[in-house]
Amino acid sequence: MKQIKNMSQMELAAYIQDSLQTEGIQVVLSGGSAVSFYSSNKYVSKDLDLINISFSRRSKIKAVMEKLGFKEQGRYFVHPETTFFVEFPDGPLSVGEEPVKEVSEFELATGTLRVLSPTDCVKDRLCAFYFWNDLQGLEQAVLVAKSQRVDLKEIKRWSKVEGKEKEYKSFTDKLAL
Repeated sequence: MKQIKNMSQMELAAYIQDSLQTEGIQVVLSGGSAVSFYSSNKYVSKDLDLINISFSRRSKIKAVMEKLGFKEQGRYFVHPETTFFVEFPDGPLSVGEEPVKEVSEFELATGTLRVLSPTDCVKDRLCAFYFWNDLQGLEQAVLVAKSQRVDLKEIKRWSKVEGKEKEYKSFTDKLAL
C-alpha cells in the first residue's frame, strides 16, 4: 500500500472511503474535488468533500480517521503527510431538491473511488451558481461538461424543476464558447 504522502488526491479519497466502508460508513465524493477528478486536475481543489450518506455519527468517522493518522481541526480532518484536507458534510446526497440517482465507481490502487456521476457533478456545481450566484461554480460546471459525457437533457430538465431556466441558458451559452 502506498504511503499517504505519495497518494494523489483521488487515491487518498479511495483509501479513506474504503477504510470507512469497512466500518459501515458510506461516503461519496462531491464538490470541487469531483470537478478536479473529472477535469483531470484542470481545476484544483485542496479538500475532499465526502458526503456522509449513511448518516454515521461524527464520533464514528473521527475514530476511523484517527486510525488513519488524521486529526480533527474544526470541521476538517488534516494529516501531516498531505496537503489535502477532508470534510464530511451530512447527507442526503442530493443536487438541489432531488436525490442523486447515480454514483460512479472507479477502481484505484488504493481502493474504490465513489464519486458523483459527471452529470450530477455538473448539477452540484450549478447549484452554487443557481442559488448563490457563484460564478466559479458555473465555470466548474462548464469544465466538467466539456471534459466528460454528460446528459444535457437531464441537466435541462433538472434546471427547469429547480426554477432556473434562465440560469441554465447562461450555462449552455458558456458551454458553446
